[in-house]
Amino acid sequence: MFTAVRGSDLTIGAGRTVKFEGQAYGSGVSFFLVDNQPGQGPDLHQHPYSETWVVLEGEVTVTADGEDHRAGVGDILVVGPRTPHRFRAEGSGTLRMMCIHASPHIEQEFLDGE
Repeated sequence: MFTAVRGSDLTIGAGRTVKFEGQAYGSGVSFFLVDNQPGQGPDLHQHPYSETWVVLEGEVTVTADGEDHRAGVGDILVVGPRTPHRFRAEGSGTLRMMCIHASPHIEQEFLDGE
């Protein structure tokens, strides 16, 4: 089986971020291709599966389990299932980052109390 997906067919979210949910295409993974400006990023949330980030351009601070982790181009970060986390684009340029979800569909539980 082979499936080609056109970028124009994918959902665009905040800051020109692209959302891909693999289930509709026979894939076991999903992802966000983040395109954020400094200060942008999601609020505190968690997933029932792991998430892996690959920084393609720019800088980011990922907060996981209450600890901040700064990352730049080429860095890879992984957060385990049910770990509260968020990220913010840092610096003066665009953040481009692949956020890989180990699931054929994206499940996000946003957490209160921020």
